[in-house]
Amino acid sequence: MNDFRESGLDQNNNHAPVNGQSQQLYRNRVRELRENRLMTQSQLARRARVALRTVHSVEKGLKCRMDTKRKILLALGCSFDERHSVFPE
Repeated sequence: MNDFRESGLDQNNNHAPVNGQSQQLYRNRVRELRENRLMTQSQLARRARVALRTVHSVEKGLKCRMDTKRKILLALGCSFDERHSVFPE
């Protein structure tokens, strides 16, 4: 798969534009914390009461709503005050 358009990524490994808009990626520590707690993405999604697709997108670095961040933080056993160490922006 040498064509970047097939992978959905551009040459810099950013998401290719969708309908003329590019999606910026944001680094976060959700995957690291989830794996440290020996949780699967499905387990985190159930515990946070969000869709599995949401957990996958957040771990890839896509932006999410503050309410989603709060749900994920609490599901990981973190307090909302720790959000900046998990979701630095």
